[in-house]
Amino acid sequence: MPRMTFIERDGSKREVDAPVGLSVLEIAHKNDIDLEGACEGSLACATCHVVVDESSWDKLKPAAEEEEDMLDMAFGLEKTSRLGCQIIMTEELDGLIVRLPRMS
Repeated sequence: MPRMTFIERDGSKREVDAPVGLSVLEIAHKNDIDLEGACEGSLACATCHVVVDESSWDKLKPAAEEEEDMLDMAFGLEKTSRLGCQIIMTEELDGLIVRLPRMS
């Protein structure tokens, strides 16, 4: 099973199992990681904003226009910002690293 690492707001790292087909948001919730997701993954908010580590960035599919629009509302937007609900785990994403922004 693929694995991924969350870098939490305090800087601590948590490596977790990342089942194929689940979103980063769903994986966070299954592992009690504090990633909000107020719209429950319906692409209607930016509360599941994560910053993807540059080492993982090229493995991701490009963001859709709808995701880009929601990211415009995210606090602390960075060059590798994405919405956790829009990153769906695949075997190719094994080793994915995402950081939770200090504030959401």
